Amino acid sequence: MTRKQRQRQLHRRMFLTGVLVVLICVGIYSGIRHLAKTEPAMSDALADGSSTQGGLLADDYEDNDITDWTGAPPIDVELLTPNSWSRPQTRLKKVNGIVIHYTANPGSTAMQNRDYFENLPETQEAQASSHFVIGIEGEVVQCIPTSEWSYASNQRNFDTISIECCHPDDSGEFTDETYNSVVQLAGFLCKRFNLTSDDVIRHYDVTEKLCPLYYVEHEDAWIQMKADIQAYADSLS
Repeated sequence: MTRKQRQRQLHRRMFLTGVLVVLICVGIYSGIRHLAKTEPAMSDALADGSSTQGGLLADDYEDNDITDWTGAPPIDVELLTPNSWSRPQTRLKKVNGIVIHYTANPGSTAMQNRDYFENLPETQEAQASSHFVIGIEGEVVQCIPTSEWSYASNQRNFDTISIECCHPDDSGEFTDETYNSVVQLAGFLCKRFNLTSDDVIRHYDVTEKLCPLYYVEHEDAWIQMKADIQAYADSLS
């Protein structure tokens, strides 16, 4: 290679290097301008009290919190501590249904089942919880706000409110006190979220798990419960 050829090659390399440096500078400048435009918009959204989750602004979610409990049975609010095992604090965008469960733990109380959910971060037995637990004497304990998911109904966690029900024996049949509280609570929730008894389902209807056992094995009892729930919802002004 002659001296002149080497000089041409050197000049070509210097030219290409210069072009590359210019392109890098342009890219950095464009990125800075993009951030300058987008960051204020995000800051404004957060300043307005909005937040983002799953790509949605909080304003995209319906207001599923309940402030007026008129028509519901007495409720003992004992919310779970936020954690990844039983209360992930995932926003529930819209309530499309109510799912009835049974605890499958004969003789246990509502608070015992609530405390089981509370201790799951320690035991790590499963991811499980319920919005409400109804005891054998009809007492109602709320574990999860109605604006958040519970880990109860599998693929319907995202759009349903769950009600776990205690029972005295292996048959899974509810006591009269439990039954009455289920009817009142589910009826109240139907009224609050513009649902009907058609939107009240069993865990069985989601996964075919035999839950709530008695009301899967006795279809007539389930049909009667749904009718009672609708009648109670209709009675609320």
